[in-house]
Amino acid sequence: MPVALDAMRRELEDAATHLGKPHDLRFKPMFGGLMAYFDEQPCAWLTVAGLALKLAPADQLALLRLEGAARLIAKPGAAPSRHYIIVPAVVCRDTTKLAEWLARSGQWRAVKPRSVHSSGRR
Repeated sequence: MPVALDAMRRELEDAATHLGKPHDLRFKPMFGGLMAYFDEQPCAWLTVAGLALKLAPADQLALLRLEGAARLIAKPGAAPSRHYIIVPAVVCRDTTKLAEWLARSGQWRAVKPRSVHSSGRR
């Protein structure tokens, strides 16, 4: 694993531990990076571009106000992500702040309405 991805993984693990939920965080290789799952839901994408959190629209705007935050561009030429925002390095290195953003990601997924098609009925 590239050193940068390993460092981001440790930062996210520290944030989950700060929230008292270290065992609820999982990682899977995805498109040359790592997809992070928190409470079994995708919450972050770790790429060479940085650690990007999946956030609700209002939280995206709040994070984008911070210097160094940007919408994730998954690959050259791709459109910016509608859901994933790169977290500035200063936030990633602050376990308490990163934990707050990780919790926001988890709260959004917890209240996100389910679509008619996601009920499992056909």
